Amino acid sequence: MKPMGPIPPGFVAADDGSLAIAGRPVEAWVAEAGGTPLFLYDREAMAAKIAAFRAAMPDRVALHYAVKANPYDDLLSWLENRVDGFDLASAGELARVEAAGGLARPVSMAGPGKSDDDLSRALAAGVTVNLESEGEAARLVALAEACGTTPRVAVRVNPPFALKGAGMTMGGRASPFGIDAARVPALIRWLVERGADWRGLHVYAGSQILRAEVLVEAQRATVALAGEVAAAVGMPVRDLNLGGGFGIPYAAVDEPLDLAAVGAGLDETIRAAPDVLAETAYAIELGRWLVGEAGVYLARVVDVKESGGTTFAVTDGGLHHMLAATGNFGQTLRRNYPIANASRFSQVASEEVTVTGCLCTPIDLLGDAVMLPETRVGDLVAIFCAGAYGLSASPQAFLGQPAARERLV
Repeated sequence: MKPMGPIPPGFVAADDGSLAIAGRPVEAWVAEAGGTPLFLYDREAMAAKIAAFRAAMPDRVALHYAVKANPYDDLLSWLENRVDGFDLASAGELARVEAAGGLARPVSMAGPGKSDDDLSRALAAGVTVNLESEGEAARLVALAEACGTTPRVAVRVNPPFALKGAGMTMGGRASPFGIDAARVPALIRWLVERGADWRGLHVYAGSQILRAEVLVEAQRATVALAGEVAAAVGMPVRDLNLGGGFGIPYAAVDEPLDLAAVGAGLDETIRAAPDVLAETAYAIELGRWLVGEAGVYLARVVDVKESGGTTFAVTDGGLHHMLAATGNFGQTLRRNYPIANASRFSQVASEEVTVTGCLCTPIDLLGDAVMLPETRVGDLVAIFCAGAYGLSASPQAFLGQPAARERLV
């Protein structure tokens, strides 16, 4: 038996013993959607996250949604009047946010490889472009001059510090992301001279962080860095995007993030910020933490077989929909996501089962030697923590399998 991560809070059994989501048995959702595989996103779980953020963070800190985590259209429409802004990575995401009505709120675009089309569409929509290099800055200014538009810009800083305890570290080393801190003041002065509307700074030092002290220190270092940049250019920083990085428990060894401690630390940091940041507006961009635990991926067991003493439950889903759960989306060491027999959710786990997808590759592994109730053909398997970096982060066209369905519930 191998351990698996904790099932997120709020998931309970229906009267028939199956998993209930948003108050209904999973089979009811499957029937309504027309079959499996199926992603369900629980809006009540996301609302609870938003409320927790508002309660814990200082009033000066806005909540932005990082669209890359999950760009599902209905989810974006639901979030539109519940978050303070959207952070994008492409013109494609911009189109989705625009369709959801999100351009009424602050919107920014980051990413190291923005095309001229990305930049042009950001200019037309009035999006703040987080510049990742001097070359990108020159391209944006030239495009703006050609169409008579004032570009709204921020500078993404590659910070000189690295974070210990982050699932993915993005600072303190050579990086395609952002501009090395020592070169940032010169670029800002050049942008202002060329007539750009310089809005501020974007600093993203790491992701999937579960230790509050790591986030508190990162935010403290980020605010200090912003103060240094502002002093160097002799201008205040109107907007400071602190990045995100809030993690969620995926594996058995993970503990939930202490959000109250993060909020208290950030409040202290902002109160102690230098005078040049007195009027600065702060934002935190969250994706995984906001929507990850609200999502469940459901797949139907199509075969149960024994081989070499191992019981395999083969489903109609797999890595083409939920790549991250198979350990092939950035994990160094594969660990089991939270998984359950959704048809027998209230029953005690009684057998060791390896749950696979339907693809002809050995890496299509959804649950490795996990303990489940007796699992039969026709049962539904639930993969939790599937609301972020799920369907849109998976190779959906691989082997020509059917597309997964999605529902906001």
